[in-house]
Amino acid sequence: MSELIPTKPYMLRALHEWCVDNNLTPHLIIAVNAQTRVPMAYVKDGEIVLNVNYGATKDLHIDNDSVVFSARFGGVSQNIYVPMSAIRGIFARENGQGMFFEAESEQEDVELSKADVDAKVVENKEELIKSKKPILKIVK
Repeated sequence: MSELIPTKPYMLRALHEWCVDNNLTPHLIIAVNAQTRVPMAYVKDGEIVLNVNYGATKDLHIDNDSVVFSARFGGVSQNIYVPMSAIRGIFARENGQGMFFEAESEQEDVELSKADVDAKVVENKEELIKSKKPILKIVK
């Protein structure tokens, strides 16, 4: 039997659609690593929370491998790329309902780039690599 496609991208698309259908604002929690392309100025403790509502993004595309879109940060348009393995959860800003995912083993093995460490994106590289559970913070 061939290898099954993971359920994570399907759940992500379904919860995104549920948020939009209920006039809620979907947000992604992302563990930033060398493969993610996000504005590093907004990364805190190795994570970033992104609004993925259609009104906040341009050309949003969620496939089985990644989430890709353009968005404005500080008035500057940026292209965002998030591999599926970096996504820790999706939730509605208004009520916190959503789904949070287990850390994937390939994610733990990713070595952070020297530029990320030098830019103090991650204050304690060893602590981030050892961390196995995502941390959820209330965003207001």
